[in-house]
Amino acid sequence: MKQLTILLALLCSTFAFAQTKTDSIQLDPQKQINAAQRLLSGNYASAVTVGAYGEMLYNQPEAQNGELDVQRLVLLFGYRFDDRTQFVTEVEFEHVEEVFVEQAFVNYNAAPNLNIRGGLMLVPMGIINEFHEPTTFNGTERPAMDNAIVPTTWRELGVGVTGRFNSISLGYQAYLFNGFKSTEADGEGGVAGKLSGSSGLRGGRQKGIQSTIDSPNLSTKLDYYGIPGLRLGFSTYFGRTQAEDDVEQFDGADIGIAMFGLDARYAYQKFTARGQFIHASLSDTDDYNNLTGSNLGSALQGWYLEGAYNVLPVGNRQKLFAFCRYETFNTHADTDGILTANEAYDRTDVTTGLTYHIAPGVVVKGDYQFRSNAADDADVADRLNFGIGVWF
Repeated sequence: MKQLTILLALLCSTFAFAQTKTDSIQLDPQKQINAAQRLLSGNYASAVTVGAYGEMLYNQPEAQNGELDVQRLVLLFGYRFDDRTQFVTEVEFEHVEEVFVEQAFVNYNAAPNLNIRGGLMLVPMGIINEFHEPTTFNGTERPAMDNAIVPTTWRELGVGVTGRFNSISLGYQAYLFNGFKSTEADGEGGVAGKLSGSSGLRGGRQKGIQSTIDSPNLSTKLDYYGIPGLRLGFSTYFGRTQAEDDVEQFDGADIGIAMFGLDARYAYQKFTARGQFIHASLSDTDDYNNLTGSNLGSALQGWYLEGAYNVLPVGNRQKLFAFCRYETFNTHADTDGILTANEAYDRTDVTTGLTYHIAPGVVVKGDYQFRSNAADDADVADRLNFGIGVWF
């Protein structure tokens, strides 16, 4: 009840402030681009372009020690071979000690409305998976449902097409990717599962690391931007998971996936809002759980709504957004066979705080998260967060 009261009070005040006529904001969804788009669209004198983004965070769960972390530092590199052909890559350092390639693809501009891409790319599902640079979203941490359901950062190897038709205000993406890896040999003659009830599909991301593939998966997204200040997205993903050669003959070694997402971003003067809904239906999970001993659900689902308002005066170069986000997500939204849904996997987060843009490309954040689940699990602690983010 306390959480609901805080949420309603913040949202009511945010929507009331939104009616005041003030200056435009820098987070207009129709102008917002991500790191790869910036490298591809820039009119640079040099063929080589570089950049970076990074986040340094402090997390303080209630009644626990706090943690300081250089959560990620991502180095961006682009090269323009000619007027049509470019290469983009992102090299990510996580928690100082882990190194990943987040993107590495070639983009060929075949026609005014058609680009052909191949390599390691982001799967276009939802908002955060494509727009996760720290200055592009409110909250010290990314929305939890994007971590558990999407799962961000989700990237795989593939090939596809992308473009936009400005005459009808429509952008499109369509790719063939390798799928999640669901099983592997456990070294003792058995089969180990990589997917679970608590984290859903997250453990199956292959990230371009010697990826196994036996059938391609189809990923698509449409973006509509014909209404001033509004951007609407519709994403789909269809296919099956992948299994290694020595285990794919077992019943339940792979599962089917049908995922779709709806997202919206809106900006009116000093007010911004965004929302997202993701649903994934998984088939053959009963066989998968019997084979691996896992507890993977047959449906994953989550959504969130967020409102934010810039409280600084009109014309100020800096921006200070007060925001509130309500999100609920369940990795056991449905279960097959004898598997009983675990109420601890039905989670709700309410996040409220401030996002201070002290300069273009530099943001300071602070927020408090009220976290709970349907099982009233005492291990789910509320959390105080602070962070510094940069992007250039």
